[in-house]
Amino acid sequence: MFTTDLHGKTAVVSGSTAGIGYATAFALGGLGARVVITGRTADRVARAVRQAAAAGASDVIGVHGDLTTAAGVDNLFKAVPAADILVNNLGIFEPRAFEDIDDADWMRFFEANVLSGVRLSRAYLPGMRARNWGRVVFVSSESGLQIPVEMIHYGVTKTAQIALARGLAESVAGTGITVNSVLPGPTRSEGVGTFVAQLAQQQGIDEAEMERRFFESARPSSLLKRFLTTDEVANAIAYLCTPAASGTTGSAMRVDGGVVRAIP
Repeated sequence: MFTTDLHGKTAVVSGSTAGIGYATAFALGGLGARVVITGRTADRVARAVRQAAAAGASDVIGVHGDLTTAAGVDNLFKAVPAADILVNNLGIFEPRAFEDIDDADWMRFFEANVLSGVRLSRAYLPGMRARNWGRVVFVSSESGLQIPVEMIHYGVTKTAQIALARGLAESVAGTGITVNSVLPGPTRSEGVGTFVAQLAQQQGIDEAEMERRFFESARPSSLLKRFLTTDEVANAIAYLCTPAASGTTGSAMRVDGGVVRAIP
């Protein structure tokens, strides 16, 4: 039976005050889940919760803290000790030449993009095992398959997420828990939108022209020839979190607008 009903389920979405994370939290709430919005600061979390409530979300709470640290994850787990759905969305990106990426930058990216998901999954998986039901999704990137030369450290962490998701899926084989990764292509999130606007201003062109040039030069293999919306990515993530996706686990789902030139 095809059902996407998530009533009675609790969903934790890391890094969900804006962008793909917020869109995912709102989508899960729309399917009936109790949603936990997380972010670094109390102000941003409170604003996101208010926005979600104003848009019609009926059961949403917020927990603030730095989930790039073990202490931040521990505090979230104390506030929300059980989750049926975990979306590891928290992540950072930053264009930088390889020679300029020092050890501190490498560690900062691994703490945010990889270890946050490791720690959150380690915290919530035992409860999912006890209930024999759960959904874990890692928000990776097409950059995990096609490492961007302008930010190699980002691409490496996104590859690590894909490997981590597959390994965790193997570890829960035969249970009612699924673990998958989603690989978005270039998406007009808050950070990307700001970045594009800044580049357009620097070059004296409008954002539409900047977008056209980006897909002409930086991502020419895109079939959409435009940035994805956060909702388009969130829809795929939300589907994987539903009972309807019970047969999908250990997979890396591309929502990349056709950027990756591959059949599987």
